Amino acid sequence: MINRKIKRYVKVGDVTIGGNSPISIQSMTNTDTRNIEATSRQIEALANVGCDIARLAIVDLEAAEAVCSLKKQSRIPLVADIHFDYRLALECIKNGIDKIRINPGNIGDRERVKKVVFAAKERQIPIRIGINAGSLEREILAKYGEPTPAAMVESAQKHIDILQEENFEDIVISVKASDVLKTIEAYKLISDKYDYPLHLGVTEAGTLYSGTIKNAVGIGTLLASGIGDTIRVSLTSDPTDEVIAGRKILSSLGLYDENFNLISCPTCGRCRVNVIEVASQLEKRLAEMGNKIKKGTNIAVMGCAVNGPGEAKEADIGIAGGNGEFLLFKKGIIAGKIQSDNAIETLIKELEKDND
Repeated sequence: MINRKIKRYVKVGDVTIGGNSPISIQSMTNTDTRNIEATSRQIEALANVGCDIARLAIVDLEAAEAVCSLKKQSRIPLVADIHFDYRLALECIKNGIDKIRINPGNIGDRERVKKVVFAAKERQIPIRIGINAGSLEREILAKYGEPTPAAMVESAQKHIDILQEENFEDIVISVKASDVLKTIEAYKLISDKYDYPLHLGVTEAGTLYSGTIKNAVGIGTLLASGIGDTIRVSLTSDPTDEVIAGRKILSSLGLYDENFNLISCPTCGRCRVNVIEVASQLEKRLAEMGNKIKKGTNIAVMGCAVNGPGEAKEADIGIAGGNGEFLLFKKGIIAGKIQSDNAIETLIKELEKDND
């Protein structure tokens, strides 16, 4: 049982971050934000796989102006990712953005900060202070010698102080590094220091395989400790992969209700069916089925007679391999034999039948 640290909350469109609200999943588009058609398509694709909030790179005024059209077409809240130019923040706020990611210490003098804060307050738009180990201030790096967890927290504190001095407290904080242990330590330090909601992630984590593992360890460790209110799994991959990985991380900790739970064995020399191919192809088909599967359905794909029948019996529906064929189990009862080549289609049909 995870005892979550309850933080204050902010509203991002119709999504709540913090408080007792569910942990939300975020991703970031990798299209050119100025290309409204391509960006809208990607936002919709993200929403279709369970993304709660999508972030956009605002590189110039044209991108900021595109927010107006993108908001009209999006069914999930949008965040503007802005660096250095306060005018882009103001334009995005004017055009209906739901949240700003900006570090107030990087946008110039206090008057510029005041303008952004005033506009955000007026529209009730939260600001995320996003600290990355790779872009800490020179004076902080000089003090600590390297981007340590304490250095990241001090950088966050500097930016938080600026907003607090302007009586602005609709704040979300992130303190990300590509190093998993530094990330975990930084979040533990910042969680003890503030009660603002925390946006978790391991930044620049890498490709789909290695990046998912790093994020699962980093984000998973923090969530299991009760820390975190929203997550983004950063991957060098299609943004939808980030959302799917995020769902799996949350689901493994009992923090997200997936439509299905696929159980499959690692295979060994006893296996006489292609479990790897069947499980991989089945997972893709199940993801495409979406709400056609009853929530919480356990599906087992097992390879041999050692653990296979037991695991398959415990699942709502499962198959256990023999020599080129599978035994089909439904609710613990053998429902027949199926040839290996027909396994996926048979399971899909049985699941569809159960949902009728």
